[in-house]
Amino acid sequence: MEFLMMDWLGTPVWFWLSFLGLVVALTAFDLGILHKEDKEMGIAESLKLSAFYISIAMLFGLWVWFQKGAEMGMQYYTGFFIEKALSIDNVFVISLIFTFFAIPRKYQYRALLWGIIAVIVLRGLMIAAGAAIVEEYGWTLYIFAAFLIGTGIKMLFSGDSEMDVAKNPVVKYISTHMRVTKELHDEKFFVKVADEKTGKMVRAATPLFLALVVINLADLVFAVDSVPAIFAITTDTFIVYTSNIMAILGLRALYFALAAMVHRFHYLKYALALVLVFIGSKIFVSDFLLDGDKFPPILSLGVTFALILGGIGFSLWKTRNDVEAPGAAQF
Repeated sequence: MEFLMMDWLGTPVWFWLSFLGLVVALTAFDLGILHKEDKEMGIAESLKLSAFYISIAMLFGLWVWFQKGAEMGMQYYTGFFIEKALSIDNVFVISLIFTFFAIPRKYQYRALLWGIIAVIVLRGLMIAAGAAIVEEYGWTLYIFAAFLIGTGIKMLFSGDSEMDVAKNPVVKYISTHMRVTKELHDEKFFVKVADEKTGKMVRAATPLFLALVVINLADLVFAVDSVPAIFAITTDTFIVYTSNIMAILGLRALYFALAAMVHRFHYLKYALALVLVFIGSKIFVSDFLLDGDKFPPILSLGVTFALILGGIGFSLWKTRNDVEAPGAAQF
């Protein structure tokens, strides 16, 4: 029992084990029961499953609120809303990747699930490294803040540009250094095929594996923005990690609803840009204008939520008469 009450990164071990148990249970339930067989997910099912994951995240936030205090609870919700909104940007990139590799809809969910499992590990490593750096060199928060402000300003004034998957160096490297089949083999990432020269059976990757690799690389790129953003809200490693992972867990469910109407969220990126500028500016305001006093958590949560909700609302209103984006019907 003493082990469970020990602190690890500022939080009792039993907190960490409870959260990891919840993640494992949700993942096992999702893969082993809800989607034991590969099938297409409709928009209605996607929205219902998304609502389930968001409800779990909200309830977990209440648990954090009562266990760690109101301030930590508000920091968790702020981080969750930011990560959830930033993940919407991922949807468009993921849809491009699946389209490029011609991945049928019924195999996309399984690829996304394994992608999420990889993200849980990779984000954990990035957050652990970030926490260690901030703990040792507190001034790095100013670098995070400046980076967020610069990224937000760049997002406000940059034009739209599509990701060119064909030019991705990793895709080129794998395609030239590994055997890759030209066609899919159901949900398999690797299969055995006959070598063209020797006729012997050899292991080869499938386009589904390539899609999975590129999706994970894309997430790492997005994490460069999202991880500093959450550290600008709180340096509590438990809050940083849990808000990040809870936002990502439901992404694969929300994907199928958003992919069909991603063109309706065109203006959300401007709201996200303002969120990044606000979160980055908050650190400088706290240290230089408030004489080191903390920026009120309730105000931070309110501004963040208002910007995100406003961006979504404005996008839906502005594009209310738009036709479906080309290629969206594939999803």
